Amino acid sequence: MLKYIKNHMTSIDGIEIFPLISLLMFFLFFVLLFVYISRGGKKRFEEVSHYPLFEEDDKSTNNNNTKKG
Repeated sequence: MLKYIKNHMTSIDGIEIFPLISLLMFFLFFVLLFVYISRGGKKRFEEVSHYPLFEEDDKSTNNNNTKKG
């Protein structure tokens, strides 16, 4: 089966560029992710680090409000 696919793919003109494009997209994604994280700033990361805590607090206050009402 792999032999059939390999022979079929080699018959397509210009197919050798697709692995290179895929590699460049993969590399570019992680470079942009690194730039986004490195330029984030300390204040934003401190705020985001408290998200799980705020979510639990919101759920517990919502449960207390529904029990009273």
